[in-house]
Amino acid sequence: MSGNDRTFGWGLIGASTVARSWMVRAINTQPNGRVVGVTSSDPQRGRDFAASNGIDRVFTSVEELLVDPAIDAVYISTTNELHESQTLAAAAAGKHVLCEKPLALTLEGARGMVTACKAAGVVMGTNHHLRNAITHRKMRELIANGGIGQPLAVRVFHAVFLPEFLQGWRVNSAAAGGGVILDITVHDADTLRFVLNDEPVEVTAMTAGQGMASPGLADSVMGVMRFRGGTLAQFHDAFTIKHTLTGFEVHGTEGSILGRNVMTQEPKGELILRRGQTEERVYLGLHEDLYARSVRNFTAAMLGEGEPSATGEDGIRSLAVALAVAESAETGRTVTVPE
Repeated sequence: MSGNDRTFGWGLIGASTVARSWMVRAINTQPNGRVVGVTSSDPQRGRDFAASNGIDRVFTSVEELLVDPAIDAVYISTTNELHESQTLAAAAAGKHVLCEKPLALTLEGARGMVTACKAAGVVMGTNHHLRNAITHRKMRELIANGGIGQPLAVRVFHAVFLPEFLQGWRVNSAAAGGGVILDITVHDADTLRFVLNDEPVEVTAMTAGQGMASPGLADSVMGVMRFRGGTLAQFHDAFTIKHTLTGFEVHGTEGSILGRNVMTQEPKGELILRRGQTEERVYLGLHEDLYARSVRNFTAAMLGEGEPSATGEDGIRSLAVALAVAESAETGRTVTVPE
C-alpha cells in the first residue's frame, strides 16, 4: 500500500459539541480517514455519542483508546485543562495529535506538548479553524500582494452570544480554563497572525463581567495588539452580544478590506475591497467546510506532505497572546508578548 492509499483511524478524546457538529463529518468525509473510537469522561455521554455518530468503539478511558492499534491519530476536544496531559499520553503512544485550542493553560505546558510530539515523531496540529476560511486566506493573499498597501490598523468583531447548551464550564470554571479570552481571543490571535503574516509584540486589554460568567471569569474583553510591523489591531470578544454580526477589517495606506460575518465556524462571509469611494466585492470562489480543510491538511502532514493548517507552534503563539491579554486586563498594564 502506498502512502497515499493509507487510511488513518481516528480516536476522539472528548465527546464534545464541536466533535459532534463538525469534526466527525470532517474526518469521515476524507477519502483516507475514519473515526473508529471515542472516549468521554462521562461514559453514558460517550455511548450516546458513538451511537448517534455511527462509531464502533467506545472506550472507558483515554489509556484504553491509546493502546488500540486501529487508532493512528487523535482529536482532543476535552476541557482546556486536560489538553496537555492527554497530548503527552498520545505522543507517548505514538499517535498523531490534532488538539483544540488553547493547547494548555500555560506556555510551559504548550511548549512541552510540542516538544513531546516532535520527540515521538508524530504530527501535532492546533485546531484553529478560522485560518481555513476562504475569506481569511483571500485577505492574507490580498495583503501579501500589496492590495491595500501597508496595513495600518485592524478591527476584529468577535462578540457573539454563547448559547445555553455551550455555557457550562466556559462561564463557570476557571480551573477548566473558562472565560472569553481562552475561548475566543485565542482565535483572534491566530487569525490576526495568519492574515497579517506578522507577530503581535504587545497588548493592552480590559475585561468585564456582563452577567453570564461566574465572578472571577470574564465574559467580555476589548483590547489592542501592536504588531512587529507597526499595525495596531483592535478586538472585541464576548459571550454576551445577541444582535450583531462578526467582522474583520484591515485598513491600509492604499485601501481597506472589509470582512463581514467571517469570524464563524460556518463556511460563509464576504469581503469588500474599498479604495477611496470605490467598492468591489472580492471574488472568493466556493466556501469550503473549515474543519474538513483542517483535517485534509493534517492528513497530508501525516503522509509527510506538508504541515497542518495550524501547527503546534502556532498554538503556542496564540496562547502566548491570550495569556498576555489576560495579564494586561488583570494588571492594567500593557504587556509584552513572550517570544
